[in-house]
Amino acid sequence: MTVSAVYPQSVKKTPITGYPISIAPMMDRTDRHYRYFMRQMTTRTLLYTEMVTSQAILHGDRDHLLGFSPEEKPLVLQVGGDDPKRLAMCARIAEDYGYDEVNLNVGCPSDRVQSGNFGACLMTQPALVAECIAAMTGATSIPVSVKHRIGVDDVDSYDHMADFVQTVATTGCQRFTVHARKAWLKGLSPKENRDVPPLRYEDVYRLKQAFPQLWIEINGGIKTLEQSQTHLQSVDAVMIGRAAYDTPYLFAGVDQQFFGEIAEERTRSQVVHAMLPYVEAWTQRGLKLNSITRHMLMLFHGQPGSRHWRRLITEKSCRPGAGADVLQAALAEVERFSG
Repeated sequence: MTVSAVYPQSVKKTPITGYPISIAPMMDRTDRHYRYFMRQMTTRTLLYTEMVTSQAILHGDRDHLLGFSPEEKPLVLQVGGDDPKRLAMCARIAEDYGYDEVNLNVGCPSDRVQSGNFGACLMTQPALVAECIAAMTGATSIPVSVKHRIGVDDVDSYDHMADFVQTVATTGCQRFTVHARKAWLKGLSPKENRDVPPLRYEDVYRLKQAFPQLWIEINGGIKTLEQSQTHLQSVDAVMIGRAAYDTPYLFAGVDQQFFGEIAEERTRSQVVHAMLPYVEAWTQRGLKLNSITRHMLMLFHGQPGSRHWRRLITEKSCRPGAGADVLQAALAEVERFSG
């Protein structure tokens, strides 16, 4: 019995469209504090959680793993796993928590996900991915999407990727985020897998041409808004990863350039001031300041005084009792250089 016969097109759900730009899910980076920080610069960009395994969601500290502030929306929960029943439960939990979409990771190449048979290794098992997506779709009313690579190891032709997408799309899945590099599951570290395999943007463009009815988002090596605008001539959306973390103020211009907002973008100083109540609230609850400020180190990247900002934040945020005054003092130091 074919996948399309078991999971008919009637289970389609409208994907999150209208968001031409998003920030990639990044382990140890895109936690709730980073996301809240980014919302001080862009209210419209689609945000993702870090990848959370299905096992962790079902058996871990769920509020700690999945909790978020309302200001972070629109927000997608990315899940890792390969068991349809467990993933279906996770999709239902994602909806209960108020996420706007749930995304299945079919792109991470780490040893940890390989040993668990999920992430990028699932690129070679499209029928299993389709079964997982169908189970997730059947368990929730929110959309379900996939983030994947163009291939893995020697299974890396355009035709292999197109077959993968076609198989998964039979479940009604309509949104595919494609990292335009293949993954080497043996011989390269996760970091090397983000740089060493060559980018093949043309394969993603070709995928959009072959599947015009699907929402195709491109990811990999995109560092500027200008590059993003160029990609949008060939695909529906652009996902930015490391540049969103290393140069976060890049996103201060997104709402105007991509969504037509007329409000002026916040200055870096205004971003810091906007974070102060949030910092106070969390540190009063016992959170260490550096859990928040570690995401803010690159706010002044390329600006006078940026090195002093990073040094003061790094040195003082880890001290017992550190609070919003650390940010205020570091900002005053930056303003001394820029003024």
